[in-house]
Amino acid sequence: MFDGQTILITGGTGSFGKKYTETLLQRYKPRKIIIYSRDELKQFEMQQVFDEPCMRYFIGDVRDRDRMVQAMNGVDFVIHAAAMKQVPAAEYNPTECIRTNINGAENVIHAAIKNDVRKVIALSTDKAAAPINLYGATKLASDKLFVAANNMVGSGQPRFSVVRYGNVVGSRGSVVPFFKKLVADGAAEIPVTDDRMTRFWITLQDGVDLVLKGFYRMYGGEIYVPKIPSIRITDLATAIAPDIPQKIVGIRPGEKLHEMMVTRDDAYRTFEFSDHYVITPSIRFTDQTVDYAHNLLAEKGVPVDAEFCYESGTNKDFLDVEGILTMNKEAGI
Repeated sequence: MFDGQTILITGGTGSFGKKYTETLLQRYKPRKIIIYSRDELKQFEMQQVFDEPCMRYFIGDVRDRDRMVQAMNGVDFVIHAAAMKQVPAAEYNPTECIRTNINGAENVIHAAIKNDVRKVIALSTDKAAAPINLYGATKLASDKLFVAANNMVGSGQPRFSVVRYGNVVGSRGSVVPFFKKLVADGAAEIPVTDDRMTRFWITLQDGVDLVLKGFYRMYGGEIYVPKIPSIRITDLATAIAPDIPQKIVGIRPGEKLHEMMVTRDDAYRTFEFSDHYVITPSIRFTDQTVDYAHNLLAEKGVPVDAEFCYESGTNKDFLDVEGILTMNKEAGI
């Protein structure tokens, strides 16, 4: 699908963008990979690693609609990874979060339609399901914008879908590097927000593969949710610092005890596949009729139970300390 094609990644200098670029270069022969982001230093550093002839680096902000339209000229596929993601920062700087995560999403959609892009996948987060913090609320709004964008183009293109997953092992902003730095600095205690806290846990490569496969699977309008394990934050701290006592410090502004990726209210429009769930659109597209139980890879899904809820605290798949260590090792941590 990506051989000879042009792919643009917003927020492309982040952890996801780097891994996605690496994977594209290993598996395909793209015509161009465009890294769109606003930090010239991070772009310079990324160029030292990825300097293949197909690579292009565009300085720009998703808040800038004109620059987005210009950057998407001739683009076939877009991955929208740019976002303001830090929960406490969003709580203290709400307007900035809204401008990036909601207005930025609108600009990506506008630019994609203007340039007749083929397919767009936007990255979401477990915090967008039943959000209690501003970050989650803005990502829920973003998800709604990308789903509804399919109605704007009718039976034409682009097609827009969303991929939603949990905490990425060792990504920028992850608690893993923070814990490891504390260990390296000889900390006497490991701060744990709450000993009941759980989180979904996914490797960066698995997240990249989910998005890659999403382009093959998608009709447009789907929210893809992977089946992934949960962890207990206390087990994570034990895995990284087994000999250091843990200190409960309290939940940060906007945090949940448990994260959710499919709410009970979404169960009636959710299908279960072998390795993922699909939340179908809540609105009816006027120019398109789709059987979301069968995707474009000929995979078949079945409706989930009416009371289904996909939450990290009640997830059937939990990693113990050994499982966390194994997964961290697979992720190169």
